[in-house]
Amino acid sequence: MIIGAFVAILNQTVLATALPMIMKDLKITASTGQWLTTAFLLTNGIMIPITALLIERISSKILFTSAMFVFLIGTIISASAGTFGMLLTGRIIQAAGAGIMMPLLQTIFLLIFPRERRGAAMGLMGLVIAFAPAIGPTLSGWIVDSYDWHYLFIVIIPIAVLDIILSFIGMKKVVELKNKKIDYLSIVLSTGGFGSLLYGFSSAGNDGWSDPAVITTLIIGVVFITLLIWRQLKIANPILEFRVFKYPIFSLSVILSSIVMMAMIGAEIVLPLYVQNIHGESAFHSGLLLLPGALLMGIMSPITGRIFDKVGAKWLATLGLAILVGGTIPFIFLTADTPLWYIILFYAVRFFGISMVMMPISTAGMNALPNHLINHGSAVINTMRQIAGSIGTAILITVLTNVTDDGMPSKSLAVTNHAAYAKKAMDASLNGMNAAFLVAVIFAILGLILSFFIKNKPKEGSSAKYLQK
Repeated sequence: MIIGAFVAILNQTVLATALPMIMKDLKITASTGQWLTTAFLLTNGIMIPITALLIERISSKILFTSAMFVFLIGTIISASAGTFGMLLTGRIIQAAGAGIMMPLLQTIFLLIFPRERRGAAMGLMGLVIAFAPAIGPTLSGWIVDSYDWHYLFIVIIPIAVLDIILSFIGMKKVVELKNKKIDYLSIVLSTGGFGSLLYGFSSAGNDGWSDPAVITTLIIGVVFITLLIWRQLKIANPILEFRVFKYPIFSLSVILSSIVMMAMIGAEIVLPLYVQNIHGESAFHSGLLLLPGALLMGIMSPITGRIFDKVGAKWLATLGLAILVGGTIPFIFLTADTPLWYIILFYAVRFFGISMVMMPISTAGMNALPNHLINHGSAVINTMRQIAGSIGTAILITVLTNVTDDGMPSKSLAVTNHAAYAKKAMDASLNGMNAAFLVAVIFAILGLILSFFIKNKPKEGSSAKYLQK
């Protein structure tokens, strides 16, 4: 399951540094090419809430194998694509399978491991949640520099085939099935609501918050999700059980996970821009500079999971968020002369802190739920992470763009004194990046404050009372 989820989540960011080559090869614009990532995230985000319903109606073995098969079909289509339409179709089919992976993985892990070992199990999931997207740009840069962009998908095909074979051998039925009546209106509201919200926040980063399409889709998303929540609380068989928010620690874990995701996005979006635009490094090298941080998180996630099993989430989360704050503050002071070792060091410090927070706080939240609500809690927490990632990206890109635009010199200066214009333009870009990191620091500080409301280690059977008074 970890192998399947790893390659599925890896595909969220694998096109990041390959887009210029794809645009040139398929003769498309940047705005069109961006849909290869946006459509993947949208489809992924739409599928996650629906997965809570699928988990209860379809055998976990059949569901996992089917999701991997759908993902494989999408990968094959993408690998053989000769047109933008074919590549986009492949990406959407990939995402339909990938969207099922994380909630299913989380649900099954929490059911097959006892509570006292769930931290270690969920620590392994940290490899998937943060490590896979983090190495995506580096892997993508190396492949497109060395080979054709089609190899981004070709290398995944044998892994997916092997995983499907392994699932036939090793997967078992885990989740107790329920023959619930499907409420199709809820599916429509979920798809329209989460799809519109994700699209709105994703578009806001590029088009601005005042764009009519952004405003319209955000309003539609809010209305649909409000109707979805109202309907789920009224009907006998909800597709997504929002009563999970009655458990305080679960609600707190959702908020903290979302905040950490928003803070994490800051480095992953802004730092490559800094390394490429200010230092003039290639896309591959910018990804390579961030790889040590991703590797550190991959190593630390299982370790922090085991520590969680012994001491609980409180001090792990508090210390991790303090480290995240301390590791983000130096990026507020980036200059044109900041050495690259500085970037590598403090980016790794940030991810060390995140590894102490992300999975432990998610595990604490999921431990607060009774077993029959775990699949719904998993769908909710993964959906909120997707939305938080989109919101964080939109906010940081908006801040970066607005501060940069405000500081840009007059075009006339480029004619009279090109050197002075270039210097002022670089300063404006740096100010925008520093401002974006200031917002990321604020996110992290907010998370640090909230972490003090977690109890150190819950007693068995008191999962509904994790919040300190």
